[in-house]
Amino acid sequence: MGKLRKPFQGVWNIIRFNWHFYIIAFVIIFGSFLAIPILGENLQFVGKIFIFIALITILVSLIVSWCIYDLSGFYRLEWLNTLDIEKESKLINIHAGFDETSKLLKEKYPNCELHIFDFYNPEVHTEVSIKRARKAYPSLPETKSIKTDSLDLADNSVDVVFLIFSAHEIRDFNERLLFFKELKRILKPPGKMIVTEHLRDVPNFIAYSASFFHFFTLKSWLKIFNQSDFKIEKQIKFTPFVNTFILK
Repeated sequence: MGKLRKPFQGVWNIIRFNWHFYIIAFVIIFGSFLAIPILGENLQFVGKIFIFIALITILVSLIVSWCIYDLSGFYRLEWLNTLDIEKESKLINIHAGFDETSKLLKEKYPNCELHIFDFYNPEVHTEVSIKRARKAYPSLPETKSIKTDSLDLADNSVDVVFLIFSAHEIRDFNERLLFFKELKRILKPPGKMIVTEHLRDVPNFIAYSASFFHFFTLKSWLKIFNQSDFKIEKQIKFTPFVNTFILK
């Protein structure tokens, strides 16, 4: 597994999909560097500290991202081996406009029936980074667009649902709760759901500074799981920055 991904693919995607952020950051840093000689002694010290912190923040976030998305082997999906997914199982992979996993899941489970759903809504998900990602990685032809509050699937009809780095894009709590209730409805009684997310916690704050507010707290996820009648069967901490919840 993982041969479909190139070296440094993860960290390179972050840079090229968010290049505007890095340009703005380096313009500010370069401007601060040019301004230091004309500042007073005290302000020069503050300016140097600002430049140092800004550079370290950017560097740390890229190194952590490289460790997670490239170095750790996460996308080899070997951590799924403990699930014992049977042949001919019905699988659903749900993404939010940027699909890095469906090809990998197809390769890992060639004898299963894989359906791919995309809840990307251009009127809601207006981030330019997602638009760039969708252009670079067009959805597979069999991908079906869905609404989060209504899945066109029968009750108790799915064996496994994958939500890998996607569920946090549903920013509204009530919408996210309705979505999880729909997923609970379509899962067979012995079925499982795999939810992989960053959390709004100390490790992710250290790694991504203020950007960690884009993630949700563990308390928020547990509330969603509880109110949608999911139970945590297992929790996998894949590096200090990524958590996977196996739900049933």
